[in-house]
Amino acid sequence: MEKFIIAAIAIAMSFTGFSQEDEETSKSVIQEYTPSILLKKGQWDIKWFNNLYTETTDLFGPNGDKQDIPRQTFFTSTLDIFTGISESNRVNIGLLLEFRSNAIGGRDAIDVFSFDGERGTARSGFTSFAPAIKFNPIKSVSNFTIQTAFHIPLIDNETEDGVFLDQDGFIFQNRFFYDYSFTGGDWQFFTELNTEYNFGEQDSFAYNSLRLTPGVFLSYFPSSRFTVLGFVQHLQLISFGGNDQGFNDFSQDASILGAGAKYQLSDELNVEFLYSNFVRGNDTGLGQTFNIGLRALF
Repeated sequence: MEKFIIAAIAIAMSFTGFSQEDEETSKSVIQEYTPSILLKKGQWDIKWFNNLYTETTDLFGPNGDKQDIPRQTFFTSTLDIFTGISESNRVNIGLLLEFRSNAIGGRDAIDVFSFDGERGTARSGFTSFAPAIKFNPIKSVSNFTIQTAFHIPLIDNETEDGVFLDQDGFIFQNRFFYDYSFTGGDWQFFTELNTEYNFGEQDSFAYNSLRLTPGVFLSYFPSSRFTVLGFVQHLQLISFGGNDQGFNDFSQDASILGAGAKYQLSDELNVEFLYSNFVRGNDTGLGQTFNIGLRALF
């Protein structure tokens, strides 16, 4: 998988040519329409993003004791659809859809694409949907936006025959975005804080907890149609107490390093590749993720 990601990024780089003759004077979508920027009225933004997380090592306890485990792989595919609805370009509405496929028990990472539902080792299906709104709360700071979504589960059981698919509780999510371009637009700083409050089903593993995921991204644009980036993220799950039986009273955290690239295929369509590694944590897995996304804006 790592070789595939590296090869894909190399191919995307070759398309750019890095020549001054090919440089466009106008900004491309990947330069202008960062997650911090809202759509104009009537515009549509459709993003299909795929994340594959695989691990063979878990960390347990406050001391972070390592334990080798049979490979577990979790694939998440999301479709985010947004459109602009305000004359002032300050409000977007959208819908988020999520599909998951998980394979455990030492199965190969690519087995998540078999969708075979083998008892005791695999599950897959659509797991949630979420109406969403994205808005700019401060008119004078157009590159600061907030996205609010309410995730509604589509599954009845988190775990069946020992295979976890997704949480069956509700999620109230808020994402805060901000970006800043400098040195003539060749460099771009982007930061995000994702907050998720989990509630609803008391038997959910994340019941009555808050997940915080801050991240910092730094992008360099060799050309207006191509960018390479590096990022740092931290994940923190804070429990506010379990259910009546005392379950779900736990916390976990992890630190993540990653890199990637984006390429503007056409005026409307761009592609991105990301790789990340969980470098430390408590009560979590030490895995890695491989990501590919397609985005159309028109």
